[in-house]
Amino acid sequence: MNTDVLEKQKSSPRLYMIRKGMTVGFPIMLGYLPIAITYGVLAKQAGMTLTELTLMSVMVFAGASQFMGANMIAVGASAVEIIVATFVLNFRHFVMSLSFMNRLRNLNLKWKVPLSLGLTDETFAVSSLHTKEAKMEKGAYFYAALILTAYFSWIMGSFLGGVLGEIIPEQLSQSMGIALYAMFIGLLIPPVKKEWRVGLVAVIAMLINVICSQFMSEGWAIVFGTVFGGLSGVFLLKEDAS
Repeated sequence: MNTDVLEKQKSSPRLYMIRKGMTVGFPIMLGYLPIAITYGVLAKQAGMTLTELTLMSVMVFAGASQFMGANMIAVGASAVEIIVATFVLNFRHFVMSLSFMNRLRNLNLKWKVPLSLGLTDETFAVSSLHTKEAKMEKGAYFYAALILTAYFSWIMGSFLGGVLGEIIPEQLSQSMGIALYAMFIGLLIPPVKKEWRVGLVAVIAMLINVICSQFMSEGWAIVFGTVFGGLSGVFLLKEDAS
């Protein structure tokens, strides 16, 4: 069996890397599809057209930001408010891209730049576990296949969700709005179990959002809650010098 794999790798290293990347990306695809479908339904419910919500997945490709963007559109936030809020939420992608380029320094820059645009929390985590492929022949195709598998599954799921949003009863589509809160709670609970101060940061961000919403638009309240809640984490989560 190992001999057959080696022979295939030698005969067509590009195809071998593509297949391997798709295989590694398959679990991400399975995880993305239901979430993307939910996003599509919620975006449709928020008033976006099928073309708009699908193009958002094509151009943004960031689940949490797209959920938040759809929610902000539903409450009537302006384009500037949505852009600033999603920029702050996605700022971690700069750090991930730098780490990605450092770990895969054997790849050419012409590969690193487009691949970094396809990084998400999931594709970054998986690619970080497969750094040896960067040193192999045609290794860049492994990361391209991995990212494209996740990327197209997200787009397809978003489109299907938008179609379902036009078919399923309005009461059912409205009940799916809980998915937004369930997703963020699911992301929050594991780190809170390890460090209670993470939960305190979330509470501070929530309180800032509630207070600011009393005298400004909901969009800017979300922006201020995100920014100043995050800044509170800089001090609350600061490691002791000892």
